[in-house]
Amino acid sequence: MTIDDIDTLDPLGLVAQLGSIYEHSPWVAERVAGLRPFGTRAALVTAMREEVERASEEEKLTLLCAHPDLGTRARVSSASASEQAGAGLDRLTPEEYELLTDLNTRYRQKFGFPFLYAVKGSGKSVILESLALRLGAEREAEFAEAMRQVHRIAEFRLTDLIQEQ
Repeated sequence: MTIDDIDTLDPLGLVAQLGSIYEHSPWVAERVAGLRPFGTRAALVTAMREEVERASEEEKLTLLCAHPDLGTRARVSSASASEQAGAGLDRLTPEEYELLTDLNTRYRQKFGFPFLYAVKGSGKSVILESLALRLGAEREAEFAEAMRQVHRIAEFRLTDLIQEQ
């Protein structure tokens, strides 16, 4: 798919193609539909990012919570499953799985949303280290980092979906 293809879709078609870029949050694609033409993938990335940044804190928290805990299979979109498999999170040892489950639980209890990490290009040891490290953050800083990670995930997904012309 090219950006020209995206620019010529009707609004429902655009949501069908881009509705999962931000995990289980088609509202992002719905809100950018009227901003076309984008002309470039970078412009689309920016438009979607800005739309999320304009969202209310409640909408942002809902967006964060739409993501699954890393290493789980519950409520995992096909994109998340593929991304996590690429990072080796589908091949954890029993000890690694237990550690990841414990860290995920502690993280969610502390911050009120799942640990988010754009796993593409990372390995399981880096992800586990990052999760342990980020548990020490203050909520406001971690919320900002989680949003940064969500945008990285979306950009990776758009790069995979839309070829440059």
